Amino acid sequence: MLKDSAVASRLRKLQPSCIRNIFSVAQRIPGVINLGIGEPDFAPPANVINAAKQALSEGKTHYPPSAGIPRLCEAISVKAKHDYNLEYDPNCEVLITVGATEAVFLALMATLNPEDEVLLLDPGFVCYEPDVFLAGGKPVSVPVHKRDGFGLDVEAVMSHVTERSRVIIINSPNNPTGAVFSHDDLLKLSKLAVERDLIVISDEVYEKIVYDDAKHFCLATFPGMRERTVVVNSFSKTYAMTGFRVGYATGPPELIAPMVKVHQFSVACVDGAAQYAAIAALEGSQECVSTMVTAFAKRRKLMHSRINEIEGLSCALPKGAFYVFADMHRFKKDSTAFSDYLINEGRVAVVPGCAFGKAGEGHIRLSYATAYEKIEEAMDRIEKAVKKL
Repeated sequence: MLKDSAVASRLRKLQPSCIRNIFSVAQRIPGVINLGIGEPDFAPPANVINAAKQALSEGKTHYPPSAGIPRLCEAISVKAKHDYNLEYDPNCEVLITVGATEAVFLALMATLNPEDEVLLLDPGFVCYEPDVFLAGGKPVSVPVHKRDGFGLDVEAVMSHVTERSRVIIINSPNNPTGAVFSHDDLLKLSKLAVERDLIVISDEVYEKIVYDDAKHFCLATFPGMRERTVVVNSFSKTYAMTGFRVGYATGPPELIAPMVKVHQFSVACVDGAAQYAAIAALEGSQECVSTMVTAFAKRRKLMHSRINEIEGLSCALPKGAFYVFADMHRFKKDSTAFSDYLINEGRVAVVPGCAFGKAGEGHIRLSYATAYEKIEEAMDRIEKAVKKL
């Protein structure tokens, strides 16, 4: 048997994905309603499925170009121009990746030197901190608070900037909190990034999933930011294409080129048929997106109202994405123990807030990317389980 020292030391800091563990546990317990996975319950649009089938039937099964099929890169460039009036050269400023998660990892691998500091909003997406460790950087937690709606606190960010600060990762609309960062706060952040020469990785995978009067702003549109921002996006959430694993990054060639190097030597390229499906998603009708968002909005209101009716739980109404970040401080359990209790006693899977950072403790994340009727049943189960406490 190999000794523990045979395992790379950089991995000893990392724990397996909490969300994936919950997914595995939920599959083993009969009758569990899984509110832990951030995956739309919708099927991908028919034109997307047909495009993948057609690509396979036409023999498009060989290696595509590492940076992506040119037509897909061009379609993404057109989208950026249409949505944000941003111009990206599809030949050198667009990279197709294995989901948005690879795009974030590549951006960190391409920009970090040993011990460079990366500012991470806390609570934040579970992959960011491990990715920083794997890239040789040092994660620096910047707590954001419930009292501020978990918004972007630029003053807090500023207070954590040092001479070693190299990168900041932001995510709006936000996972896990559902916050959507305001124009004014993003403008302040852009000024700070320019002043302190920071690179920003802007994870915008939920860009189309906003509610009421909330509006998403692409960070690269702010003054001085296009040349220092890697915008990360994906087809997973917008088009319910999670299993296709197609994401992308746009940015200046000085950042995209080194990302392509890492991409070439790690995964080589993204599945070709999946890329043709992504082309169909962008070039086809966008009605599927509005249909999903309308359904999410209805489920959001249901989950929000029901959680706030359960004694000991409370949450704000999310402005974007499809998560509720519920406060459970009143219970004499940490978030992991509380989540374990809900899955064993209530047969409902949720994610403990501590999975998203120290500031997430005392909360649980629930996804409403599942059927309305299942959410109703899940809320009944949670209420019944909580009453026993």
